[in-house]
Amino acid sequence: MEEARLKTGIWVKAMLRQAGQTGNPGMVLHHGDDDAGSAIIVLLGRGGHMCVLAQTRTPDGRQAWFRATGEAAVDQASVDAYVSRQRERDPDLWVLEFDAPDLTPPFETRLI
Repeated sequence: MEEARLKTGIWVKAMLRQAGQTGNPGMVLHHGDDDAGSAIIVLLGRGGHMCVLAQTRTPDGRQAWFRATGEAAVDQASVDAYVSRQRERDPDLWVLEFDAPDLTPPFETRLI
């Protein structure tokens, strides 16, 4: 059975609030479609290390995230290139950025 889906704008507000409550502020870098846009997450770690998380679905239909830029941390140029490519493919895409010193998502999620 597929999970119920929130409108993306509401989901974004909830993630920003949840992360802020844990001391990991976030912001919207690009505002996508409020109703059905997908999202990618940029995590800012210590020492300029970064990674990008992208949405996916598990075989049973549940939402999950994966490290779209690979397991190793990357630099700002790599993140910018990835985000730019994704925004060209999907104009409804949301791009969120969070402070995450250890590159761990600052909100509840399934990371695969």
